[in-house]
Amino acid sequence: MSDADPAADAGDRRRLGAVVLAVLISQVLLYPGVPDLVVALGAPAGIDAGMWFLVAEFGAFVTFAVVWGALSDALGTRVPLIVAGALGGAASYVALASLPGLGLGFEAALLVRAVGGALTIGAFSLSITLLMDLRGGNGRNMGTAGLAIGLGAAVGSVVGGSLADLGALYPVYGGAVVLAGAGLLAATVDDRAGTATASGSGTDSEASEDARLRDVLARARTTPGLLVPLAFGFVDRLTAGFFALVGVYYFQDPATFGRSAAGAGATLALFFVPFALLQSPFGALSDRIGRFLPVVAGSLAYGVVTIGVGVAPVYPLAAGLMVLVGVCGALMAPATMALVTDLVEPEVRGAAMGLFNVFGSLGFLTGFLIGGSATEAFGYTPAFLVVGGLELAIALALLPAVRAISPGAGVIGRLGAEG
Repeated sequence: MSDADPAADAGDRRRLGAVVLAVLISQVLLYPGVPDLVVALGAPAGIDAGMWFLVAEFGAFVTFAVVWGALSDALGTRVPLIVAGALGGAASYVALASLPGLGLGFEAALLVRAVGGALTIGAFSLSITLLMDLRGGNGRNMGTAGLAIGLGAAVGSVVGGSLADLGALYPVYGGAVVLAGAGLLAATVDDRAGTATASGSGTDSEASEDARLRDVLARARTTPGLLVPLAFGFVDRLTAGFFALVGVYYFQDPATFGRSAAGAGATLALFFVPFALLQSPFGALSDRIGRFLPVVAGSLAYGVVTIGVGVAPVYPLAAGLMVLVGVCGALMAPATMALVTDLVEPEVRGAAMGLFNVFGSLGFLTGFLIGGSATEAFGYTPAFLVVGGLELAIALALLPAVRAISPGAGVIGRLGAEG
């Protein structure tokens, strides 16, 4: 089929969505069982070890996200790099699971996590970038990515919790299998990078790769509009990182709700399921009404309900608020990613999405560090207040900027401009 065939786009969109889904499942499988997994890998019990276990992977995400994106732009190809990242990530999971039998300590586990993160971010970021190369509307394409991300996190949290109750290393083995499957599936996708980058880009030099990186970084410095989705991506993923670490300990802590690993995973799924199922319709909605309302209103509501989870006195209320967190996240996430696509040219999309993922991964890192440190020092409730307050602050501070770069700001945006 030709690249102009809508059926080809639809088929590749489904397959790429499935690749993103698989990568997220493999990643989130580990989260509900982190308290026991880090102990099995040689660390002392407590949230501090869990924090560094997650930080090691996301530190590599930050370091290598733009590298993968710029490399794909320079080579004019993405699919082989996605396959390499997924299969390499699967191998790193196998290596991680083998460490206890080899008698190696927790420091070795952190090193393996960092190597695995450097590989896995290639599969994740470039799959989303390849979705950006398709037609059908930026909101629709990013809605597909968001659906896969949310659904992958939902499935990963539920299955990972159940596997963790069977054994600390079971989620790691499961992650290896799923990542290997993602690599095999990615190999069946039509590589569209050549249609979005300059012709003959497979012969581009390293200088050309560096030029694209510099172009995106220069644009981020000189064009305030591009900094807006980067800032929202940072804070949104900060909150997600917070829930991935602190939420797991929060719901399992006997002093709060005392859930098992499976129960904590199911609770995280209360967020991830609506977050997944509503991504595509909310992404398409942002194509019609503009990005302003989904980004700003979604972020404000997201901050409020995040705080609510931390102050809920009983589990049923906290669980219900987790559902609302997912709805609010689904409203803002695809619109935020689509803003990146709205603001950059096709030939630098790989580097631009890589930069967006750098900011997002920095957000995850910050969420882990702030969440772990604040919880250790002050307890769960102040930590939730801090993170929810940051989401509210970014939405209020950048409201005028979002209105300025979203042409279809909608009735609320126009009223705000007139007020």
